[in-house]
Amino acid sequence: MRDSEKLSCRIVSKDFSVNENSEDQGPDPIDVAVGHRIRVRRKWLGISQSTLADHLGVSFQQVQKYERGANRVSASMLVKIAQKLDTSVGELVGETAAPLGDESLFEKLAVPGAVQLLEAFASVQQPAMRTAILNLTRSLIEESSDERTLSIRRAR
Repeated sequence: MRDSEKLSCRIVSKDFSVNENSEDQGPDPIDVAVGHRIRVRRKWLGISQSTLADHLGVSFQQVQKYERGANRVSASMLVKIAQKLDTSVGELVGETAAPLGDESLFEKLAVPGAVQLLEAFASVQQPAMRTAILNLTRSLIEESSDERTLSIRRAR
């Protein structure tokens, strides 16, 4: 094998390993953030993934991938999504003049069931009942956390 052939083999294998590593990194954080904004806005408006998908001419699985950031949203698709969700492309990509709030709040609202839980909580009229719901939720979280800690210790 000549030196030039050895060099080309090294370059090809090096490029391949770079591509492998980039795939292992997962979705781009910007794509994930855009997807979260799409999901929160869609849920806020009470639009299902299927309804949005029908409007866009794609499958609901494709909408799921957009919302997870697994697939990038093209510019034309982003415009269609913004129109259906009655918002601007700028708001979906996070380029609004006035920030909509804490990004972590949007991530929390994107958790399945979060918007419904918030709506149900907001419908409770009695302050004492709201406090009881919060205390119950906190105790369930602590109990779940304690169980995970015990199972981790047992596994060691």
